[in-house]
Amino acid sequence: MTHRCGFVAVVGAPNAGKSTIVNALVGQKVAIVSPKAQTTRTRLMGVAMDGETQIVLIDTPGIFAPTRRLDRAMVAAAWNSLDQAEAILVMIDAAAKLGERAERVLQGIEGRPEKKFLVLNKVDLTKKDKLLTIATQLNERVAFDETFFISASTGDGVPELKAHLAKLMPEGHWHFPEDEVSDAPERMLAAEITREQLYRQLHEELPYQSTVETEKFTTRPDGSAEIHQQILVARDNQRAIILGHKGERIKEIGSKARAELTELLGRKVHLFLHVKVKANWDEDRGVYRDMGLDWVD
Repeated sequence: MTHRCGFVAVVGAPNAGKSTIVNALVGQKVAIVSPKAQTTRTRLMGVAMDGETQIVLIDTPGIFAPTRRLDRAMVAAAWNSLDQAEAILVMIDAAAKLGERAERVLQGIEGRPEKKFLVLNKVDLTKKDKLLTIATQLNERVAFDETFFISASTGDGVPELKAHLAKLMPEGHWHFPEDEVSDAPERMLAAEITREQLYRQLHEELPYQSTVETEKFTTRPDGSAEIHQQILVARDNQRAIILGHKGERIKEIGSKARAELTELLGRKVHLFLHVKVKANWDEDRGVYRDMGLDWVD
């Protein structure tokens, strides 16, 4: 049986549904998801299988106008990911207004040699006539090879997209074992799961001035995982928000993250969280290295 394998980059504005579609195509969670924009900070690969074909999906940070060093590093990671791809999925939130953010993405991909597919997401929240108008408008703007109408959250249209991508993949050896769904090391995956809980539970209370580092990840004699993590924030009042009244908030964050990691890793997890105030943590080269981002001047 002939094996096929190739790379597909998923790009779009923040909150277009890139991580959700990667998870849907892979068939399980490999990227964290949150209603907040700019949740994805680094490039991550999800591995989708279709028969003898392996589709390596590159989930990228959202494209936006960067202002801080961290922003610039995230946007650079997104654009750099396109160079190894056979195809580019351009995710557009069909339920939102087309504007400057969508135009920034289109400017970045027009003229590139890779096959380009327009993926209109959230069709379950959008009227049909609006969908057709957007599709026409964007295809006039960029010469897309194909347009797909999907809902990444409900799965509508996802099998058709996956089958189409599988046909595009060139013959060649798989890049990952059949049972591997992501290239993220367990240490990074663990940090991402905890960061997701910060976003989900703190909502608007905590700005983006926070990150999670896995300081220690070991296996105990009974096979369970012992994970020690540090949550970095910029100010004392942010530390107080994460801890909550009598430490209740940090306990809840740890409990939810532990439950998800237990399911994800398939073994018992002992999770220990520590909150540290570190002003200007986003100017620390080591933090960028741990996140898998390049240092951008």
